[in-house]
Amino acid sequence: MRYRILGGTGIEVSTYCLGTMMFGAVGNPDHDDCARIIHTALDAGINFVDTADMYSGGESEEIVGRALQARGDRDDVVLATKVHFPMGEGRNRGGNSRRWIVREVEESLRRLRTDRIDLYQVHRPDHRTDVEETLSALGDLVRAGKIRAFGCSTFPAEEIVEAHHVSERRGLPRFRTEQPPYSLLARGVERHVLPTVRRLGMGALTWSPLASGFLTGRYRKGRPIDLSTGRAALTPARFDPSLPVNAAKLDAVEELTAVAEGLGRTLPELAIAFPLAHPAVTSVIIGPRTLGQLESALKGADLVLDDAALDRIDAVVPPGTDLYHPDGVWRPPALTDPALRRRPATDRPAAG
Repeated sequence: MRYRILGGTGIEVSTYCLGTMMFGAVGNPDHDDCARIIHTALDAGINFVDTADMYSGGESEEIVGRALQARGDRDDVVLATKVHFPMGEGRNRGGNSRRWIVREVEESLRRLRTDRIDLYQVHRPDHRTDVEETLSALGDLVRAGKIRAFGCSTFPAEEIVEAHHVSERRGLPRFRTEQPPYSLLARGVERHVLPTVRRLGMGALTWSPLASGFLTGRYRKGRPIDLSTGRAALTPARFDPSLPVNAAKLDAVEELTAVAEGLGRTLPELAIAFPLAHPAVTSVIIGPRTLGQLESALKGADLVLDDAALDRIDAVVPPGTDLYHPDGVWRPPALTDPALRRRPATDRPAAG
C-alpha cells in the first residue's frame, strides 16, 4: 500500500481509505463481521478509516470505535468522520452551526471511543450558516485538541474558494481536504473541483468509485435489472434501463469492461484504480459491505493505468463528463429554491 501526504498536514495516509457507510443497519448489521473487515484492511496496510455521524444513525461510528479499541493501535490509524446531516428529531440537530458542531463532535468522540479525531469533515454546505461561523468553530476544536485537521465534503468549487478566502481574511484555519464523488462515470469534478483542490494545496478523498454498483459488473446491457431490491429499489429512476440516461451508462459499462479485460483485470479493479491516477487525488474511499468485497478491492491495489489505458477511458467517457450523478450530491439553493431564480411576477416584463 502506498501513502500520500494529506492536504499539507504532514499526515501520511494510505491511497485506499476504508469507508464505513455500509457498516450498520443500512448495510452490514453484523458488528463482528464489520470488525473483521476493519482489521483485515489495517493488516493490508490501510491506515485511513472514514465514517460519519449519520451513517446508520451513529451505529457505524460505534462499530469503528469498538473495532479500533479491540486492536489497541489507535495511534496507527488516521480516523476521519463527518458532521452536518440531522441526528434525531427537533430543531438545531444538524447543519454547520457552531452550536451543532461543538455538540456533535462530543457525540462522535464518545461513539468512536477516542479523545481526538484526525480529520473532521463538514459533510455538505449549509447556506443558512455563514462559513466563517463554521470555520471558527472548527478552528477552536483544533486548538482544544479534539480534532487534528478539518475538511469539507461534496462542496462545489465556488464554495471551497469562498471558504478559503474567508480563512485568509479572518485569520482562521482552513479546510485541508475535500471529499468529492469521482468515478469512471462521474467525471464532472475534473472541471472545477479537482483543479481548485490542487491549486489550494488541499487533499482529495474521492467517494463512490463503483458508481453505486454500476461499475461492479452487476448491471450489464441486455440483462434484466431487478428494480425491487437494493439501491435500485430506493432510486429506480437511476437504474431503469428503459430510460435513455441509464442506457448511456450501460453502454459505457460495456466499453469500460472491454478496457478492463484488455488489461487482464476486472471492471471494479479498473474503477478503483482510475481516481488515483489524477494528480489532485490523495486517497480513494472503498466502502465494502462484506469481507469478500474488501478482498476483491485489495486485489486491484497493484494496478497501474498507463497513458494508453487512460486514453481509452477518455474515449469512452470524456474528461469532465458526468454520465452518473451520485445520490446525496449537494445542490445549491439557487437551483432548489424557485424564489432565488424567479423575479416577482410584476418585475419580469421588459416593459412596465
